[in-house]
Amino acid sequence: MTLSSSLSVPPHALAAYGWDEAWAAEFAPYAAEGLLPGRVVRVDRGQCDVMTEDGVIRADTAFVTPHDPLRVICTGDWAAVEATGNPRYVKSYLPRRTAFVRSTSSQRSEGQILAANVDHAIIAVSLAVELDLGRIERFLALAWESGAQPLVVLTKADLVPDPDALAHLVRDVETAAPGVQVLTVSSHTGEGTDVLAAIVSGGTSVLLGTSGAGKSTLANALLGEDVMDVQATREVDGKGRHTTTTRNLLALPGGGVLIDTPGLRGVGLFDAEAGVGQVFSEIEDFAAECRFHDCAHEAEPGCAVLAAVADGTLPERRLESYRKLLRENQRIVAKTDARLRAEIRRDWRVRAAEGRANYAAKRGGRA
Repeated sequence: MTLSSSLSVPPHALAAYGWDEAWAAEFAPYAAEGLLPGRVVRVDRGQCDVMTEDGVIRADTAFVTPHDPLRVICTGDWAAVEATGNPRYVKSYLPRRTAFVRSTSSQRSEGQILAANVDHAIIAVSLAVELDLGRIERFLALAWESGAQPLVVLTKADLVPDPDALAHLVRDVETAAPGVQVLTVSSHTGEGTDVLAAIVSGGTSVLLGTSGAGKSTLANALLGEDVMDVQATREVDGKGRHTTTTRNLLALPGGGVLIDTPGLRGVGLFDAEAGVGQVFSEIEDFAAECRFHDCAHEAEPGCAVLAAVADGTLPERRLESYRKLLRENQRIVAKTDARLRAEIRRDWRVRAAEGRANYAAKRGGRA
């Protein structure tokens, strides 16, 4: 089954894509202008596919392509689309309830929005390779910062047949993900997929993870059919190819909506201090007991965090990961602020030059 055919749904089916009374109320001014509501199911090359009550339409995004990469239209947005025209244009989109943002790899310290209006962030982690708890914590920080509820799904559980070994892996992940449900799933045997389907049946979920994590296979299991292409992972390192190349939004047969994303090689933080704090909530709880309110948890007397490490209550790996993510986030925030200041200074210089040119022109005209 192809992606396009999976989007052939009957009219007035926007409720299946998350449309509710609150969205309708926000859309009212656009409805008065004769625009159609629709949910963006895919974006590529300046155009997007939008699910409307009339079905899927192709629309141009030229009117909603600002210089700020965080304000470009993305999968999951609710759009206001022209009712007629060839091509049709997206005129605007509704304010986002949540947004999943990561830092780009460019030197401009910009954020990249991956998905909008997400309720659940499913972090897929393959059990076919050694667990990278630091990477899981990084994904969790971005998920918490987005406003969505994270969920860690350990895929390919059938590759760990020993129940004790599997339970040990789950405990390791639970330690790295306080307050987050950890679910073991096997798309091969069906283990855990019914539980996951029940969780995602209410609201919009985004599927995140590295290549080879089994995201496309998991998406097919939730969809009940082979909608997403799947390729085998390499035996040498357990890594996979990018079988998903765009972010696609699909309605699930049991209710809810799923956004599948390409495998993420880099998961850079972008102004995610609150998310980091949520991931390491136990460290922040310990920090509240430190003697000094500005304790850096390095060598200060009366540091409750270091005391917790010393008595084994807090794993040292957790503290090192916490420090690493905080430092990274502080760097990206500082670079972003510096970029914004530089852009403001450039604007001032341009305006000053224009003012001088206008003044010179006026003086020349009087002469």
